[in-house]
Amino acid sequence: MSEHITGIDYQTALANLRSSDLTMREDLPPQDELLRRFHPDYQDGARIKLPIGPNTGDYCHPELAKLLISQPLINDYDLSGAEHLNTDVLVIGGGGAGAAAALSATEAGARVIMANKLRIGDSNTVMAEGGIQAAVGADDSLQQHFEDTLKGGHHAANKHLVAQMVTDAPAAIRWLIGLGMTFDLAKGENNNGHLSRKRAGGTTVPRILSYRDFTGLEMMRVLREAVELDENITQLNRHPAIELLSDEHGRCVGAILYDLEKRRLILVHAKSVVLATGGSGRLHLQGFATSNHYGATADGLVMAYRIGAKLKDMDSFQYHPTGVAHPPHLAGALISEAVRSAGTKLVNGLGERFVDELLPRDVVAAAILRECREGRGVVRDGQVGVFLDTPRLIAGDPDVLNRLVTLGHIAHKCGVNPAEEPVMIHPTLHYQNGGIEIDGNGESCVEGLYCAGEVTGGIHGRNRLMGNALLDIISFGRRAGAAAATSGLPLKKVRGGVGHVHNLQREMTRAGLVSAVKAPVLYPNYGKFDLREHAGLQEQ
Repeated sequence: MSEHITGIDYQTALANLRSSDLTMREDLPPQDELLRRFHPDYQDGARIKLPIGPNTGDYCHPELAKLLISQPLINDYDLSGAEHLNTDVLVIGGGGAGAAAALSATEAGARVIMANKLRIGDSNTVMAEGGIQAAVGADDSLQQHFEDTLKGGHHAANKHLVAQMVTDAPAAIRWLIGLGMTFDLAKGENNNGHLSRKRAGGTTVPRILSYRDFTGLEMMRVLREAVELDENITQLNRHPAIELLSDEHGRCVGAILYDLEKRRLILVHAKSVVLATGGSGRLHLQGFATSNHYGATADGLVMAYRIGAKLKDMDSFQYHPTGVAHPPHLAGALISEAVRSAGTKLVNGLGERFVDELLPRDVVAAAILRECREGRGVVRDGQVGVFLDTPRLIAGDPDVLNRLVTLGHIAHKCGVNPAEEPVMIHPTLHYQNGGIEIDGNGESCVEGLYCAGEVTGGIHGRNRLMGNALLDIISFGRRAGAAAATSGLPLKKVRGGVGHVHNLQREMTRAGLVSAVKAPVLYPNYGKFDLREHAGLQEQ
């Protein structure tokens, strides 16, 4: 998204690219200044202070704030006729973090219900293309991984959580391989089956392990198979959560689910809950296109905030540098950082390189936005962006499309032969850097509520490095699942309700706040979806 659709006509820009020797412009400002002037997080209207709740006075994106300080969906319904289920651990979310948590909980002896908004695997995990970070190379170390992660996140991350994640990484890779996951192997006579490693933006050594350029899809394949084969995991597909349950002491003891097929509410009581609902990309913050899955509508943040969980860095989001800019109907679709790691250059409408492509993502995204805002972008059919110079990459490495399969697929969808014509790209809303504060076991400040994956905050700071998201969901998914399995009251003593929801509503009233918004929203607002109308339930 850019408010300034000015720049260089596509055909002129294409001629400039083909005649260019790709010299690098030298006028990039210092990184702090570049971010302040051009990154969406720093622009006017990008944050406000929350007026009530656990994070009163802290900064939050305005669109998220509307959802956090909103009316609950459950207000319209009589819960007395809802079906009741019991389990040891309730996992909410069917992506990689939820699957890892469910598997680890059953390994610890727990019975698990896994509530999925759509189906297991319908999540951002399958859309993670580039790979997973793990310090397994002879030239690498846990310390280097730790320092790269802290630096890439502008030293805003929780050092204890970062240390745990990078330390977990080698074991996480072994666990995934044990489940049947495939990784690319290094080539050469002396590699003896070693895993192939590549560079990512913001890393000091090659550390990314991958399977071609659809690593997340391969990971989710084995996780889904393991979950479906585990007789102690009951899956409830198409059952989004609409509210958490709390007891009289404020502990989280379950959730209210909505069965999309039978159009009914289900109360699931549990000794503990793992929230793995993902991020908020489908809210299209700042008006940006997004690479996110349709389920990424901040549901977990809304429910957690109402029950009293504290959030962190809710004004910080990642805009991935290389989202599709043209054609318009594909805007925001992701082109993996693996393409830049392979050597592809970013080129403006004048045929100039303007940034080191392997700087951290927020810096590269801000540099692209600068080119577009200052009139050096490429304009086609009302869309603005810059070129990802795939023709030179493929000319120098004809086998690259066999390794970067997804690049070929997305170029084809864009109507582009990447060997002859560049892909137009523009930053796309990609990742929620902040989220629910957790401890080393994934537990929030609300007893019984564990969290894993993109819904959490503190692990990546204010910018995430490529490959640390897939590591995060395995590291903290496993930790949260194992801890949840051994905590909580005996089920016969679990009694849950929604008193915490009414407490926040009373706080809104005392503060003079009025909201017509109902949340969680569950699905993007592309059409009109009204849960009350869809449910067919009797209103009070």
